[in-house]
Amino acid sequence: MDMQLAPAPLVTDPRRRLILFFFLMTAMFMATLDNQIVSTALPTIVGEFGHLERFGWIGSAYLLSLSAVMPVYGKLGDLFGRKYVMMTAITIFTVGSAVCGLAVSMNTLIAARVLQGLGGGGIMVSIFAVNADLFEPRERARYQSYSSLVLMASGAIGPVLGGTMSDLFGWRSIFLVNVPIGLIALAGLAVMLPYRKPHRRPKIDYAGALLLALTTTSIVLATDSSELFGALVSPQSIVIIAFGIVCAVAWVLVERRAPEPIVPLQLFRNSTFSLLLVMSIMGGAIAIGMVNYLALFLQTTTGLSPSAAGALFILLTGGLVCGSLSAGRIISKTGRYKPFAIASLTCSAIAFALMSQIHAGTPIALIGAIMMLHGIGIGLAQQVPIIGVQNAAPTRDVGAATGSVTLSRMGGASIAISIYGAIIASQLDKVGVSIPGVTDIEQLTPKMMASLPEASRQAVADIYAAAFSPLFMTSCTIALIGLVAAIMLKPVQLPRAGEAKMPQANAAE
Repeated sequence: MDMQLAPAPLVTDPRRRLILFFFLMTAMFMATLDNQIVSTALPTIVGEFGHLERFGWIGSAYLLSLSAVMPVYGKLGDLFGRKYVMMTAITIFTVGSAVCGLAVSMNTLIAARVLQGLGGGGIMVSIFAVNADLFEPRERARYQSYSSLVLMASGAIGPVLGGTMSDLFGWRSIFLVNVPIGLIALAGLAVMLPYRKPHRRPKIDYAGALLLALTTTSIVLATDSSELFGALVSPQSIVIIAFGIVCAVAWVLVERRAPEPIVPLQLFRNSTFSLLLVMSIMGGAIAIGMVNYLALFLQTTTGLSPSAAGALFILLTGGLVCGSLSAGRIISKTGRYKPFAIASLTCSAIAFALMSQIHAGTPIALIGAIMMLHGIGIGLAQQVPIIGVQNAAPTRDVGAATGSVTLSRMGGASIAISIYGAIIASQLDKVGVSIPGVTDIEQLTPKMMASLPEASRQAVADIYAAAFSPLFMTSCTIALIGLVAAIMLKPVQLPRAGEAKMPQANAAE
């Protein structure tokens, strides 16, 4: 295949690019925050509307529609240009937020969350694709590290912000606050972002889009089935898995014949793309999927209060910030990302292997140091899969490739959350010991644990430490699978603006 020039940045004025980047990050913060901010407000919402059995759907509805549309938005940006696709996504998200804030019943809220997700998925993919238009490959590494920080910051701030806003202004405020933010981001992009018209006639692959959306929806529903249907393996989940497999096979058959496939299958012939996709799935599993379980582990095994456990997360976030910023700067200087992929997954594998050995009396300082190591691990390769696939894909398919990687990260997180949940549940079910003052160990809150007698509290901590050990070993295995993929990557060097992309990055291998 011919060598391909890295396209010139869409905006050449550095100040204008920075302002544009600020508006992009505002939109991204809004979309990713919404995944986390609801968690602490859920009990209040259920208190107002009732229908506790639909509690899980408030989070799942957003994640479902978000995941289903990610690759579709990537492709639409390739076909129609990113500016108006991104603005449409922000508009849908803002309208969805307004409807959530004005919801009159649980069903209205769930439907509005679906609408929000349809916009949120587009925002997350379009931002990374617009970054590819704004910055040349080397410089992009630095800016993608800032995007990654916004992603993680929203994850860390979300639960605290959700609880605080619910207490001060009522739960509706956590949705309505998105309306002015969305309008500011829309106005900024309308004025500042130039429109680059793609040089091809759009042919939309409707069948491929629908089948891919149904496949991703089936994956999310199946992984969430313990919360939605009461058990991980239930008649409903088996039907959903079978339906998902049929959709996946049909999707591959449709994409082979489509003139403009949603995800061009030739991307998978490029070993760099496939290996980065594997890394992205494993990265999602150990970074996003693990957050809630780490919080549960700290509160049950160490007996820390929620706020003290939250303080330990500052170490994890601090490690992440250091890893992400330093990796972003060095990649932008050297153009090489493979060493960071290897270092990242090595750090995480070591951190989880050490965590599996933690018992109830382990010093808090040691646990904090291990969490910081895991944070550095996540940070080092946070932006590697996106930078790598954007460089490996032909320019015409950058959006589709970005959508695939963003989706695979969410998919990895979603599947891991259900696997982790099943491991903990099965380990706690094995416990035959009755502990004085504890009727059901799974219903214990940190406050209830604090009020238990010392002997009972120690017994609960020991049981949880034993239950978490196989979970951390599973995470260590996931990190090692990602590490193998990272080692197999080709040592590609990112081009500078105007330089030719490495020929092996584009060739179908």
